[in-house]
Amino acid sequence: MAEITMIEAQKRSGRFNIYVDGHYAFPVSESVLVDFRLFKGMEVDKDLESRLAAADDVSKAYNRALDYLSNQLRTEKEVRDKLGTLEIPPETIDQTLQKLRDMSLVDDGQYAGSYVRTMMNTSDKGPRVIRQNLRQKGVGEQVIDDALKQYTPAERMTVGTAVAEKLAKRYHRQAFGTQQQKIRQGLMTRGFDSDEAGAMLESLELTPDVDEQQELLAKQGEKMWHRYRALSASERAYKTKQALYRKGFKLDDISRWLADFGESD
Repeated sequence: MAEITMIEAQKRSGRFNIYVDGHYAFPVSESVLVDFRLFKGMEVDKDLESRLAAADDVSKAYNRALDYLSNQLRTEKEVRDKLGTLEIPPETIDQTLQKLRDMSLVDDGQYAGSYVRTMMNTSDKGPRVIRQNLRQKGVGEQVIDDALKQYTPAERMTVGTAVAEKLAKRYHRQAFGTQQQKIRQGLMTRGFDSDEAGAMLESLELTPDVDEQQELLAKQGEKMWHRYRALSASERAYKTKQALYRKGFKLDDISRWLADFGESD
């Protein structure tokens, strides 16, 4: 049977060359050397050599994974995808991920919990967007559900109300109906559900500035009136009213403006 005749350290730290029967046979990492208790004089058969090669592949993939994990937490899917780009065989990736799990270096539950806390404290996103982001990172639904328990209704209300206040300032020069609609849409786009968005909007207790709204209505109305100048009087009034209603003005206010504008015109 073949026998290890020399174990030589490579210039690369943590790597060793194994010589069998006086000839170079294969390289191994320090972890493989220790795990298999390789020593000079040890007998080596083809089966052991194959197991050493597979273990060394896992060791190399493990080190590549550690490099990838060095800057931030990653999900299992992210690690699997990264190792896949390095053309590491799937079976080696599976073994590497198991080793990472055993060492608690990948843990989707821990990742999801940390991600939710970060998003709660540093972003304006609601639960739906957070869930979508975690899904894209390969986190399972139950794990996401557990992590989102941290994002309590009170926390969501605090974050969402702050978003609603910013949106109210952004759209304050819009028709009051449009302003409210855009605030609600903005909240839902950020991941809050319809009921929550309604409650956040209500909490602002917004009231229209009558003078400002009249000014906006007159400005938009005159623009629409000019746009439809080629139509008959009745059709022109209908189209103008329709356009202003779509912009969020109340029908009563539009009718009054049209009546006043018609008289002055």
